[in-house]
Parts: sequence; C-alpha cells; structure tokens
Amino acid sequence: MADVNGTGNGRLPEAAKAKTSKEKELYPMSDWKYDAFLHTFSVLVDLFFREVHPRGAWRVPRTGPILFVAAPHANQFVDGLVLQRTLKNEAQRRVNLLIAEKSIHGFIGWGSRQVGSVPVGRAQDKAKPASGIVYLPDPVNDPTLIRGVGTNFEKEAELGGMIFLPSAKGQSGSSVDISKIVGPEEIRVKRPFKGKLSLQQLTGRDDIDENGSLTNKELRGPKAGYEGTKYKLAPHIDQTEVYKAVFNRLRSGGCIGIFPEGGSHDRTELLPLKAGVAIMALGTLAEDPDCGLQIIPVGMNYFHAHKFRSRAVVEFGAPFQLPRDIVEKYKNNERRDAIGQTLDMVYQALSAVTVSAPDYDTLMCIQAARRLYNTGKKLPLPMVVELNRRLAVGFSKYKDDPRIIDLMDNVKDYNKQLHYLNMKDHQVAYAKLTLPTVIVTLLYRIVKLLVLSIGVIPGLFLFAPVFAASKIISHKKAKEALAASSVKVQGRDVMATWKLLVAMAFAPVLYNLYSILLSIKVYQDHLWGYVPDWVPFWLVFIAGWIVFPAITFAALRFGEVGMDIFKSLRPLVLCISPTSSYNVQKLREMRAELSEKVVKVINDLGPDMYEDFEQTRLIADPTREDGALSSPKEAGVAERTEPTPPDSPYLSRKNTTKSSQAIPRNESFSNIGAIGMFATRPPSRSRSRSSSSGGGFGSGAFPVSAFTTLDSKEGFNEASTKIRAAMRQRGQIRRRKSGFSSDGEASEGA
Repeated sequence: MADVNGTGNGRLPEAAKAKTSKEKELYPMSDWKYDAFLHTFSVLVDLFFREVHPRGAWRVPRTGPILFVAAPHANQFVDGLVLQRTLKNEAQRRVNLLIAEKSIHGFIGWGSRQVGSVPVGRAQDKAKPASGIVYLPDPVNDPTLIRGVGTNFEKEAELGGMIFLPSAKGQSGSSVDISKIVGPEEIRVKRPFKGKLSLQQLTGRDDIDENGSLTNKELRGPKAGYEGTKYKLAPHIDQTEVYKAVFNRLRSGGCIGIFPEGGSHDRTELLPLKAGVAIMALGTLAEDPDCGLQIIPVGMNYFHAHKFRSRAVVEFGAPFQLPRDIVEKYKNNERRDAIGQTLDMVYQALSAVTVSAPDYDTLMCIQAARRLYNTGKKLPLPMVVELNRRLAVGFSKYKDDPRIIDLMDNVKDYNKQLHYLNMKDHQVAYAKLTLPTVIVTLLYRIVKLLVLSIGVIPGLFLFAPVFAASKIISHKKAKEALAASSVKVQGRDVMATWKLLVAMAFAPVLYNLYSILLSIKVYQDHLWGYVPDWVPFWLVFIAGWIVFPAITFAALRFGEVGMDIFKSLRPLVLCISPTSSYNVQKLREMRAELSEKVVKVINDLGPDMYEDFEQTRLIADPTREDGALSSPKEAGVAERTEPTPPDSPYLSRKNTTKSSQAIPRNESFSNIGAIGMFATRPPSRSRSRSSSSGGGFGSGAFPVSAFTTLDSKEGFNEASTKIRAAMRQRGQIRRRKSGFSSDGEASEGA
C-alpha cells in the first residue's frame, strides 16, 4: 500500500505503522503520483498568476500531524492547487485536502484521486426545493417550532437533515438541522434561526433589530396576513467514513487541509465556519491525546483572484494546539461547548492571516487608505496584505468614530474621481511632471509599446480563440454558480477554475490544429520554399508543437509588460490635454490633502489600538522626513510586552525590547527578520519570503544582547542607515525577479 503520511520523508513511526496496517486506507495517497501531479500542473499556477508569494511557511513543522485551515475560499479548485504547491515547495509537506463529493467526477475527480483528496458530502449540494411554505407560529416562546402550509414533512424531510431558507437582499440564507418531525406540517429544529433576515422571512414582521431580536414581545405570532417563505430540504449526510479517514491520517502523522467555510465564495468577509473542522481536530485528539496535532491557519489573500496574471499571498499563521480541557469536554458529551470554543479559536486564528471587510466598497476604501498612507514607497506584497489587514481591523473597531466616517466618505469621493478619469492612484503622480517631461515620457512609452507589440501580436493572434472561449465559458459558469448558491455575490470564485480548465482542454487542440496546418503547408510547397526538401514530415509536426507554444509564452511575457505601459498612457495624455489637465491637477491636490488626513487619523487612533504602535510600524511616519524617533522619550513609550491585536485575544506577538524602541518607526525588532543578515528563520526554509510580527528577536536563536550599542544615538543612526540600505537593495532585487516595470506599478490582473 502507498505511503499516506504526508510528512515529506515517506516514513511512518513504527507505532503508527502497527496501528494503521490492520485497516485499509480509505483514500490513499501515493507520494510519486502526488509529486508528479503537482509538478505537472504547477505550471498552470505560474501561467495564471503573476506572483504567488508565500509568507510564514517557516512556521510549518516538517513532521507530525497538522490540520491546515485555509480561508477565504475565493478561488474554488485553484485554492487547493495553490495551497498544495506552496506547502510542497516551501515546507516539504504533502497535504490531503477535503473536496466536495459533487466535484469528484471528470478531470477534477481524477486529479483529486492523484493527491489523495477526501470526498465530503455536503447538505447544501443535496438540498432541493420542497412543497409548500413555512413560518414561525410563536417566535417569542417557541422559536424552534417550524410550521408549514401545504407541506409534507413526513415524506420529504429526514431526521438529522437540514432546512434551508432562501438568500435575499444580497445576504445568504440560513440553515438549521432538523431534530424532530412532529407531523406533515410541523418540524422542530435543533436551534432557533438567527439573524434579521431569517426572522423577517419566517415572521414577516418589521420589529426586528440589527441583532435579530424581536422588539415587541407582546406579539407572539407572525405578522397578520403573512403566509410564509419558500425553503429547501436536505437529507441527513453520514460523515462517518470521512471522519474515520481524517482521524487515521492525522494519527499517523499526516496533514489534512480543509476550507472550513464549507464552499467557495466571492465575498469580502469570512463566512461562518462549519463544525466539521472542529470535529476533526477534537475527534483526533479524543482518540489519541498525545498525537501532537497542531492547527495552522492559512490566509489565501488574492488581488483580483478571477483575473489572469493576478497576484496572491499565501500566509501561514502561528501553529496552535487545542487545550486539553476542551478535548475533555468533547469526550464527556459536552460536544456543543467544545466545538463552539474550537471554532472560535480557528476563526480568530484565520482573522490574523486574512483581510476581511463588511462589503466591497469598504474594502476598496481600505485599500485606497493604505495607498494614501504609503506615500510613494513601493511595498513588498506581504507587507501590503499586512497593512490592509491592520487597517481593516482598525475600521471594524472605530467604524462609528466621526473621524473614520468622514475619512471614508472622502476616500469614496476620491475613488469616484479616479474612476471618472479612468486612472489608478499611482498614476496621479504624473501631474507633478513638467509638460516637456510628460511629452518625452509619453513618446518613449509609445515607442517601447510598439517594439513589444512585435513579440505580442503573433502569440495574441494564435491564442485568441482560447482567450475568447475561456472568457465566455467562465462568465457563463459564474452565472450558473451564482444562481445555485446562497452565499455568492457575483460568482467570481469559479471563474479562475473554468478559465484554466477551458485553456487546458482547448489549447492542446488548437496547437495540434496549427501543427497539422503547418505540416500540410510544408507538404504542399515546403512553406513557400523556406523549408529544405530533406526535412521529414513528422519533424515539422513536432517542431510546430515546440514553436507555437513558445510564441504564445513569449507573447504572454511581452504582453504583461506591454499592458502595464499601455495602461500608463492615458494619464499622460490627460496631463497634456488642456481640457483634462486641470482635473488631473485638482485630483493631485485632493490626493495630497487626503493623504495628510489619513496619516493624521492613523497616528491619532493607532496608539489606542496598539500600545507599542510606534515600535511596530510597517512603514515610516510620512509626516517626518526621517521617519524615525530620536529616543524612547520622544515616542512617549516605556518598556512593555507587546499586546495582542484586537480580535485575536489568544494570539500574541513577540516581546518588544528596550533596544528596539530607538529603531526608526518603520523598522523594529518585530519585523527586522525580513532582512537577510538578521533573519531568524531556519536556512533550509529561506525560500519562504516571510516577515512581519513573527520573526522578531527572542523568537529565534539570535541574541538581542548583541545590539546593546543601539541604545546610543550614534549606534542607532549607524544601524538605521545600514538597515535602510539593505532594505532598498533587497527591494530592488525582488522587483527585478518579479518582472516589475520601472515605468510604473505592475498590473494586478488583466
């Protein structure tokens, strides 16, 4: 039987072997099939994404059982491929993912079997519209009793099944387990429906506050004349075999990966987590408390996930273990409480590695505020994600503050002006250029674009049918997914998957057709006499399979740079045009004023959120020329332990030492590990380009005491100069490796 431990070394402990040899593995993994599959299909990740940046992969242990919980699930099947590829490349771990049972057919099913995925039946996949309508007869005194009109629960419903309410007003519908079938028109559910939308659907009443509570307790029933709402019923799903496979895999030292939201979506916030992830962790520890199971949150952070040549950051959070008292509760039939506590811990851990916002407009404002706060400095991609996350946490805490409300309104107005002029934020800086400089820059970029088009046009013409087909089919599938889902907003989470599937199916057919046509032309007249007579027919066909993909790949690389240049032309033209240059200039002035306002609000509210705000800045204070503090006294802070960020009460960052208080505002010992000479992560994991709050001194083997000279002003100034020089050099190397154009900011997706 193939090894299934997923530890990367292909060996199991003797005790684990004895335990698992007696029973056949339900969903076995073959190491060589797993590696061959990832090696073959990783090229799809490299072609679709401009950059996939791993962060914090050094935190992943090389051995032992690990439960990876990844969110948000924004890219359907692509998420799994990206996660497995990153873990294999960065941590040498193989992970078995849980996959929806409805997806194990066709090519996806074949691929899932190669990597040992575990199929999971989901109630929402088997939910069907049921007859009649339902309502709550007594939402105040008996909120678990559901009554129907024209229903037949005894025939259509199952004990342990689920009842689903429809989605409405852009919100997903709720679902609850059925605990008892009272009769053909009455059932009981395990818990009351929660939320304002659910109560409105089941009662028709208007006296419901934002927390989903009825304000008029004297009115016992639904609104007068209200009939009810449509609904769906799903049968009971027996997950015994799934849990058994997961328990065995984890107890044998393997890795399991799960997207605990239960399905892919394109929302800007995390969905409620399903109980399955908690049951898997608690069940494994209940059977083997000493197995050493660790849970690692994984943030799947995309920039325009559905777009071709977009970017992503895969961030691994700090591993944590479940306390024994929670496991004991689970074993002593206090499962509801144990599962709830576990889900809370997982959710908080995911919040520390993801960026969540209540809606799309708020997310756009948060990203705009990040660009306004970071005036002119090009940030590494992981730092962009971290800054977005901190701003999102700050917004959630101070969203009712008048300063935040006013700032968000101003940022929305600024975004509207950018959209009106069809410009990007970084392009507003062109307004500072003199007219001769703008003209010369415009002419230079036009010439550059013309030169690049020589390498782009042939490949674009050859691959155009694939582009057209993938776009049409992916949009069609997005509409179908949106119609069948209660949580999706636009269905964009399926678009990347279908673009890749269509390209995989259509591109070989197209290249084969081109190779056949080339061979026929050579057979007829030797390609207008350019091909010698001695060249065999079969060699021409093989050459076609080499030349045509090469032309397409060259067009991809040249086109990526050319698209960045093309997008930069319009702002330059606007700066020259007399009718629009005034608007661009006013927009630049608006940006400068707004940037000052963003900096002021962050500097005012930041210390309230983080006691060590000055020591853990990701970027320099834009209001200071040097971005530094001359002494701890000027910072107004004393030596202390770094607090935990809001919304993550059980996760703590590293201690901030006295020496780090004199470090510039944009650098401290908490994130100095990003610099090579100060790196604290193991050399064998240097491929993981991680930074941030984890990697501080005191967390690695590098002693803080060696830097006592930083307590003096001279030593601090010298260290500050060297650190900044090293960061500039490292940033230049990264940009060259990433293929960024020196002419402007790289595109985030076509």
